[in-house]
Amino acid sequence: MNHKWLRVSIVFATVVSTSLVGSAAKPATPGSAASEHQRIVDFWTNERVAQAVPRDFVKTGPNQYELAGKPDRGGKPGGGGGGGSTGTITGASWNGGGVVAETTGKVLFAMGASYYVCSASVVTDSASGRSIVLTAGHCVYDEAGGAFATNWMFIPNYDAAAPNLTTSGSFCGQTLYGCWTAKSLVAHSGYTTAGGFNDQAVVFDFGFAVLEDGGKSSALVESIVGSQEISFDANGAGTVVDAFGYPAARKYNGKDLVYCEGPTGFDSLNNDATYKIACNMTGGSSGGPWMRSFNTTTGQGTSTSVNSYGYTGDKSMYGPKFNADTEDLYQAALTTSANQIVP
Repeated sequence: MNHKWLRVSIVFATVVSTSLVGSAAKPATPGSAASEHQRIVDFWTNERVAQAVPRDFVKTGPNQYELAGKPDRGGKPGGGGGGGSTGTITGASWNGGGVVAETTGKVLFAMGASYYVCSASVVTDSASGRSIVLTAGHCVYDEAGGAFATNWMFIPNYDAAAPNLTTSGSFCGQTLYGCWTAKSLVAHSGYTTAGGFNDQAVVFDFGFAVLEDGGKSSALVESIVGSQEISFDANGAGTVVDAFGYPAARKYNGKDLVYCEGPTGFDSLNNDATYKIACNMTGGSSGGPWMRSFNTTTGQGTSTSVNSYGYTGDKSMYGPKFNADTEDLYQAALTTSANQIVP
């Protein structure tokens, strides 16, 4: 295979939502966190949601990438699977339920005048009054424009009740639990100073979102769906991981929680600086978690990476190595009250 010119796509997911509903929702006051939450929820009208697409990147030359790709709205979900499957799984519907189905969700966000989608998951934290959601760096920060994403919104367990884009009314009201919006986003300087999505950026392609009360019950998301542990220790070669996400580009439709399972390797074309697993998830799954020690019965595991990018024709997924830099981001997310770039 000639790797001089490589087509690379960053994988994202689709999300749908608009209006917060539920009798337990607190009335919003001007300038309050609740009013900002409602503003973001209301921002995502039917028209804007329909325009949201995965951000796919194509490598056109050495360390050069261009935006390309559209979601396949008519695609089919992955094949069967979930709940006790063994061996290498390169892309199948997760039918096993459990904590992973609850905590993994879709994200809507804006960058400039464009609307995008990603995957994300709720991770365990020690902070009170907030929840921490793990995703990819390119799902929280515009590496080319030099700015954080705006109107960032998370929908857990999207698979359980994916809204119909042609249906009028509240998108959030059609989902199982409703929607949560970001109070702040956290990215690493190694990503934000890369100058674009490139070989430096992929090493730091992890990020966190801080969420406050939301959903249909105006509560913390972790109190509704639970959370997954996160580790900042490296995986050794051959460590079996399970990767999850909501791929939206062909052959997937963005409404189905899909997973891959297999041993980790490394990207030899990037000095082994990132992980690799056999996986055919496509645009839309970016930011979905990679979990080691995954229990197929309970759906619990430990997050050690996220879906980041892939090579066309390779049928593999690549993800950053969680390390001390990732932990610094996580620690910042526990206390920050505003968007933050961590050195």
